[in-house]
Amino acid sequence: MTGSPYAPHTDAETAAMLDAVGVDSEADLFDVPESVRFDGEFGIDARSEREARAEVRDLLGRNDDLTEFMGRGHYDHYVPSPVDHLSLRSEFLTSYTQYQPEVAQGFLQALFEYQSMLVELTGLAVANCSMYDAATALGEAATLSQRVRSISGDRILVPELLAEGRRGVLDNYTAGIDVTVETYPMADGTVDADALADAMADDVAMVYAESPTVRGTIEERLGEVGALADEHEALFCLGSDPVALALLEEPASVGADVVVGDAASLGLGTAYGMGLGMFACREEFLRQVPGRLVGAAEDETGRRTYTLTLQTREQHIRKERATSNICTNQAWVALRAAIHAATLGPDGLVSLAEDCVTLPRDLAARLDDISGITAPVHDRHHFREFCARTDRPASAVAAALRDAGFAVHVVSEHLLGIAVTETTADETDEFVAAVREVAQ
Repeated sequence: MTGSPYAPHTDAETAAMLDAVGVDSEADLFDVPESVRFDGEFGIDARSEREARAEVRDLLGRNDDLTEFMGRGHYDHYVPSPVDHLSLRSEFLTSYTQYQPEVAQGFLQALFEYQSMLVELTGLAVANCSMYDAATALGEAATLSQRVRSISGDRILVPELLAEGRRGVLDNYTAGIDVTVETYPMADGTVDADALADAMADDVAMVYAESPTVRGTIEERLGEVGALADEHEALFCLGSDPVALALLEEPASVGADVVVGDAASLGLGTAYGMGLGMFACREEFLRQVPGRLVGAAEDETGRRTYTLTLQTREQHIRKERATSNICTNQAWVALRAAIHAATLGPDGLVSLAEDCVTLPRDLAARLDDISGITAPVHDRHHFREFCARTDRPASAVAAALRDAGFAVHVVSEHLLGIAVTETTADETDEFVAAVREVAQ
């Protein structure tokens, strides 16, 4: 870079900058612990391609081969083969950000269809073309509540039953904007509307609820939550996912102002932490939407075209006007979600959602017949997952199930979280038999 007209990197220039900030070397600018500091050696012996493949295959072969009845935000749905075949095309896979619409019409159209899918499922007018995951989408909704001129509160209310990681990201987002995050009680796995009403006041900026919840329960009083938020001029943010929204009531109809969640249930299968944040909101918040929006336009000949019509992150506009410092998005993952949804079609998406209700219902009923197990714990309809109470310590039951080849979540001392989708439906007989063996 020496001699670059844009980046000063000569020895003299570097020395002048170091002197200006009062340090002797570039290394003094970083506080990297000695234990993790790079010493110049990777410690990896050189190998041929064949040797490297053999070693990786041996390493991966040490993983436990378990059938996972796990959920809590990450779900395994069968991904149709067209998703891989189309999304792995080079024009999609190698594309980063579609700044130049003249060379990215196909990708931009796919993202536009993804946005359109979310608009149809939520009933809200605006959806962005993806975010990192559900947790960051929730954090962005909280910061949006502080930018909306009609909202003046500084408290965010969230359910006491909320995924730990999601709450942690929300706390990080709100730490720098003088917003307080508080919890409201749940009653049998869903919103305690009376307790929420007591917690509401005019200093509440946003109320967050989920359906399905982290325990798989379907929220029955969303209309009341929306009415409470509206009464106190607070935003109502609803967390869900596109498969659930294919069957559940439309968020806009219950007063939701913002809908967030993880759309990775389409296009990714079990993603083990990889997410696809969805974010939709009312049209009046258009200028406050984080990230980017793909819009439809016309070229000079009148043909329909697509372009990035709104880019509100600080890389694109003046920092003081940016709505978010989010640096990228999940465009390729959103593409996969759009392909998956299009492959299923409306009827297929509804059919998948119906399976997500009947499969856990039937599995819970079978487990409830086992001595030492009560399922489901909550007297509610469930989506994909439910909690089961165990007479034995839940950790002991989970460990015994692991030895039998099955993985479940330990929720608390006597609660197991169990999720089932179409990909594990054929394993339920063996799973029930294993639970029967270890429950007492």
